[in-house]
Amino acid sequence: MQLEIKKQLYELTDRDYQKFSQKLNPDGKNILGIRLPNLRKIAKQIVKSDWETYLRTATDDSFEEILLQGLVIGYIRTPIEKYLQLIKDFIPKIDNWAICDTFCGTIKIRPKDSDIVWNFLQPFFRDDRPFFLRFALVMLFKFIDEKYIADIFATISKIHSDNRYVKLAIAWLTGECCVHFHEKTIKFLESKVLDSYVQNIAIRKITESFRIPFNVKIRIKQCKPARGLWLPRELGR
Repeated sequence: MQLEIKKQLYELTDRDYQKFSQKLNPDGKNILGIRLPNLRKIAKQIVKSDWETYLRTATDDSFEEILLQGLVIGYIRTPIEKYLQLIKDFIPKIDNWAICDTFCGTIKIRPKDSDIVWNFLQPFFRDDRPFFLRFALVMLFKFIDEKYIADIFATISKIHSDNRYVKLAIAWLTGECCVHFHEKTIKFLESKVLDSYVQNIAIRKITESFRIPFNVKIRIKQCKPARGLWLPRELGR
């Protein structure tokens, strides 16, 4: 099975896409150059067959082989305890933003399992390994609702990391929270609990968003971005 999948992957290699992917994801190791829709198609085929054998025998020889494992796990439908164990076992393989974010985006959480998954994520917020922490932060996008919004802000306000990918994840998450909860996000940014770099990037993402009303952007501007932060021209300086 493993040899057959390797053959499929190498047949789908696109050298031009490989060069593009390497520029987009400089931390990715041994990128073959396979487009994501093709990987998703293979992953879904594996899930319909013997996915347990695949995950047990899969190799980590390329970026795509590792990502394929993450996609398979994301598509599996199994009891939540087993699902979370598979996720936990995969996380140490994450070593770049592309695998992290694509993996998180594929994971599905049933409403009845939300509290279980929330509790599962908590130890990762105290982990000093950058991609363990980024994994947990990107997973918080699935919790942006009335029940969890205050907990999200409380969680990210306690995170202090020098890692760029962690900082960008917090800024990205804050911007997405603003799309759904304008007032709560403004209040959070006014508290200035984020470090200045993260605060400024979050404000930039909000002011660039087409999903956030102009009047909200005006108020966000008042959260004192650092000098030189880019803002849309119509907002002034």
